[in-house]
Amino acid sequence: MNILKITALVGLATLVSACEDFQLRANGPDKTVDGGIDKKHLSQLEAGIWVDPNGCDHWIIDDGVEGYLSARLDKYGKPVCSGVAPPTHTVGDFKKGATSIIGDPI
Repeated sequence: MNILKITALVGLATLVSACEDFQLRANGPDKTVDGGIDKKHLSQLEAGIWVDPNGCDHWIIDDGVEGYLSARLDKYGKPVCSGVAPPTHTVGDFKKGATSIIGDPI
């Protein structure tokens, strides 16, 4: 029984200590900053466009280890479906600015 308690306490301590380097703001973590190996502001990376199976656009950034994706919306909050590429294809150099030493698997 004591071994179970000790194991649980060590596990909890490990879990809590992992949160030490987590940048928090008043409303949560700062999601505008890349938290990976080559930390930089996301504005320093170039976004491309991925077209979903329905033909609508999504902004995409690939920083090697981390990837970012969000729907491309017009000023009224509706999805943009521009036809810039066939469904499930990408356009643009969305890996530009990434200097990660960990590449994508082949």
